[in-house]
Amino acid sequence: MTKTTQGINRRHALAGGAAAVAAPFMIGKAAAATKVTWKVQSHWPKASSSFGDSLMIIAEELKKNTDGQFELQLFGAGEFAKGREIFNIVRRGVVEMGTISPGYILGEAPTAGIALGVPGTFREAWEFSHFLKNMGFEDLFNEDLAAHGVVSRAEKIYPTELVVSKPINSLADFSSLKLRSSGSYLKFLEAAGASTQNIAGPELYSSLASGVVDGAHWGAAQGALSMSLWEVAKYHMKPTMGLAVDTLIMNQKAIDDLPADLRSEFFNLLDMRFWKRTAEYQYKEKLALTKGLKEQNITIAQFPPDVLEKFSEASSAILAEESAKGGNATKAADLLVSFLKGMGYV
Repeated sequence: MTKTTQGINRRHALAGGAAAVAAPFMIGKAAAATKVTWKVQSHWPKASSSFGDSLMIIAEELKKNTDGQFELQLFGAGEFAKGREIFNIVRRGVVEMGTISPGYILGEAPTAGIALGVPGTFREAWEFSHFLKNMGFEDLFNEDLAAHGVVSRAEKIYPTELVVSKPINSLADFSSLKLRSSGSYLKFLEAAGASTQNIAGPELYSSLASGVVDGAHWGAAQGALSMSLWEVAKYHMKPTMGLAVDTLIMNQKAIDDLPADLRSEFFNLLDMRFWKRTAEYQYKEKLALTKGLKEQNITIAQFPPDVLEKFSEASSAILAEESAKGGNATKAADLLVSFLKGMGYV
């Protein structure tokens, strides 16, 4: 067990009988003298589904499970900081906790590119979850973050899927498209011939409606539904281009200062919420697609084989670039290649 998660879970110990609870009771009683409140800066706006379906639930359950001893004060995107700034204010202890995409910290952690998700590798959420939690990738990611005094726990795995306003029947069709993209997906889509640009979320609908771009990805089905992208881009493309991670980051000193029972309760909750939230997200993806088919007349279409072949070449190149960063990035890339070989994907 790591330094971060060591400690005794007072509430669970109490369920085990009087003989087992003498030491935990003393720890819990001492901890009760001090109420802990952490500030949490999210990269999600308060109106986003992830803020409500994830962060607010974590805060509510933590308060309940600790009888009000441990509370999280939540801030929506931009209230203290936004985007790439969040890592720095967590690292400095301005706030104790934040939510980010690993894509914000590519320069700080060599493994962040793989944590973000290499397009064209994982095909289902359980695969990335297994790689992250059971094969040891999250430990490698945390080794990189430890140099900054930061600890990470994955919040969920989610898919990235493209919606377009035109049918794609060939590589030639795909090469004619102008697409909104970001991160490693820029290279992924460009490798198949599309032209790409990065457009801010608030401008995305108007850019699609006016023809500035022919397609975009904003998460997958839930993103397309919430951003009204299907109104102007009726073709929802499969298979999933890739899977990504949102992550919760915490200041190490703030963790170390927690009473042992609160620390244990906190990490037990985060680890359990990851599995629940990832499963819930996949379920809501299905609901969103059903809604799109029934109410918005979308078409679920498949990328042509020649486009998929270009994607595969791009994925291999991106993975090689990640491996070339050295250190834990090379270890993680080797681990990922081993997994993909075992699955028969490469």
